[in-house]
Amino acid sequence: MTAHADTATAIEAWFDDHGLPYFVGDHADRVEGWVSSKRIVAVILLIIAVSVASGVVVGTLLANHGSVGTFVGVVVFLALLGGFAGRLLRMGTMLRWAARRTFGSLGLMLPLLTRALPLLLLAVTFLFINAEVWQVAALMSRHVLWLAVLFFAAIAAVFLLARLPEEVREVEADVVGDRVAACCVGTPAEDAARRLTAEPAHLPRFARANLVLVLLFNQAIQVLLLSLGLFAFFVVFGSLTIPDDTVTAWTGQKAVTDLPSLGEYVPITNELFQVSVFLAAFAGLYFTVYAVTDETYRSQFFAGLSHELEQAVAVNAVYVSLPRDGVPAEE
Repeated sequence: MTAHADTATAIEAWFDDHGLPYFVGDHADRVEGWVSSKRIVAVILLIIAVSVASGVVVGTLLANHGSVGTFVGVVVFLALLGGFAGRLLRMGTMLRWAARRTFGSLGLMLPLLTRALPLLLLAVTFLFINAEVWQVAALMSRHVLWLAVLFFAAIAAVFLLARLPEEVREVEADVVGDRVAACCVGTPAEDAARRLTAEPAHLPRFARANLVLVLLFNQAIQVLLLSLGLFAFFVVFGSLTIPDDTVTAWTGQKAVTDLPSLGEYVPITNELFQVSVFLAAFAGLYFTVYAVTDETYRSQFFAGLSHELEQAVAVNAVYVSLPRDGVPAEE
């Protein structure tokens, strides 16, 4: 039994290192206990109350501007919810794995991105030289601009969450029979997979949610990198091709303005910065929708991740099949 216990410990460490804390029984039970109890309702209500109070105080008493209060309330809500999810729900572990994997495979991302970039650049570059876009984006107050960015991000997350569970179910259905041992090669479950008869049952709901979340974070980091690259493109393109006189004619202002607090250090106008941020965020949403709806892109993207997903399902099958409490293993 000691060998099986050592294998289980090694597998649990492997799960944690690969952003899969919900595959470990203790972590999953703890999270499920929180989510399934009334305590989670109390925590969410407390977070909402603090966020609303912060927004009201800032919006009415300090800034005397409702949109400022809305922005502060949203930021406080996201910060508190993120802290809660990162620590108790262990989402920080998933995010770190997604970041490591994304930055470790940047070369594999380029062929995927080049499929979407030509049409994407054509669409957003046309918007970039459109006077109406400058009138809307350049004249926004800064907090309204960030609210618009958060709104685009929320829509993108909804599109991903509507599609990713289906991909997880497809991978789960493929890992059966001899595929279990084959997918465990190179993992702590490799030896045990040869000795045990491990047929993967349906993943528990929290384990499946774990896979969906790591896919979501991985895709979100890709979209963020793409958006940052497009932001840099818009800033350079706008600085080279759109003179200040054209900007003032489009926006109806008397003169362009410098970036607050950074104008003497960064040679970018505030108008160009805001339009670039707005269109980069919009492009991120466009790319997300493309990634969800385009069959070729989806197949290429998930081909790069399918091995990790299959490994997770197969290693979990071995993990739950390991004998515990004196129960003999199936040979």
